[in-house]
Parts: sequence; C-alpha cells; structure tokens
Amino acid sequence: MRIGEMGKAAGISEYTLRYYEKKGLIRVRRDDSGRRCYDESDIEWIKFIKRLKDTGMLLKDIKKYSRLRYEGNATMPERLKMLEKHREYVLEQQKKWAEYLSNLDDKIVFYKDSIDGLA
Repeated sequence: MRIGEMGKAAGISEYTLRYYEKKGLIRVRRDDSGRRCYDESDIEWIKFIKRLKDTGMLLKDIKKYSRLRYEGNATMPERLKMLEKHREYVLEQQKKWAEYLSNLDDKIVFYKDSIDGLA
C-alpha cells in the first residue's frame, strides 16, 4: 500500500505519515524504487499512535514506546508500565476536566437564574 492509500486508511495526512517516519515512530519498508510500502499491520499501529497523541502522551514517550515495540515482545513489560503510567495521567486530566465542567455548569445556572430574575 502506498502512502496516499495509507493516509486514507489510517485517517491521517501523507505529511503526518512522513513526520511519524522522520521522528522514528514508524518504520516503513521501501520497494526497489525507494517508495514507501505499508501493510495492513501498519494501519492499526498508526491509529494507535494517533490515539496516544490524542490522549496527551508526549512525542518523546511515543517515540520510546515505538522503539520498544519494534524491539519485540521482550519489551512488553516496559511498554505495559508506560501505558499504565499514561493511564494515570489521563485519569488525572479527566478529573481536572470534570472540575472545569462543573464550574462551567455552576456559572451557567447562575446566569440562567439571574436572567430569570430580571424577567
């Protein structure tokens, strides 16, 4: 599969795929002409990288995770620890955002009550 097809399949741009490769997040096979060749397993890996980014994992940590993944199954315990640590971070962020949402809801109620009092 070529880079354009991969971009569509993974839901990201060709530019992003090249960036991931440049940063060492993905390793891409090349054909005899030097063109990138992706396979089906790359799709899920790239989607997972995107999900890690979406949850706020730092690029340096994703790079480390990626390096470990390419080293093989012997690194699974270390990768598990990284994901568990990141999970704690996500839970902390979730608590923070729940508090922000609660504050917004309180302010909305205040305005609605104030506006109703003016009528």
